[in-house]
Amino acid sequence: MDQALVSRAKEGDREAFALIVDASFDRCHEIARRVLGETHLAQDATQTAMLSMWRDLPKLRDADRFEAWAYRITVHACYAEAKRARRAIPAIADPDDRPVITDEFGTIIDRDQLERAFSRQKLEHRAVLVLRYYLDMPVDEIASTLDLPAGTVKSRIHHALKAMRATLDADDRPPSGGSPAMNDISIGQAAR
Repeated sequence: MDQALVSRAKEGDREAFALIVDASFDRCHEIARRVLGETHLAQDATQTAMLSMWRDLPKLRDADRFEAWAYRITVHACYAEAKRARRAIPAIADPDDRPVITDEFGTIIDRDQLERAFSRQKLEHRAVLVLRYYLDMPVDEIASTLDLPAGTVKSRIHHALKAMRATLDADDRPPSGGSPAMNDISIGQAAR
């Protein structure tokens, strides 16, 4: 983000802020959509984040840190939106109801399973997975962005991946107790 543009917006320049919104809205919305899992909730969270950015921009001390600051505000807006929506946990699909397909549609089914496993994670876990695997942020940058200790970020990533593996294994386990067919799927794909 252009420092001069951020500085102008900090001083109340609405045109400068409109340019910032144009430059950052899509990325913030995509983060919100991935964290929340629903487009209409993501839209509301992104709008809330943009309003918060306008209101709090004069408090931003370092214009170079605008993107990290914007991501933090977006993630916190996601937390607030999820709380407001009081979202129900999606029903767990019966593994016997899934079609058995081995052609190119198999990857669509794998992706669907990953997305369902991802959607079952705690919001805090989804947020760190999105920042880590979608934005490809290193742990220390995620920690700085979310104002968390690096150990907490590592722990959330570890527990989220572990929970996703358990969910995938449980969803893929045949009733008679066979071996999971999803062993070769990268958990990080769900956040992408």
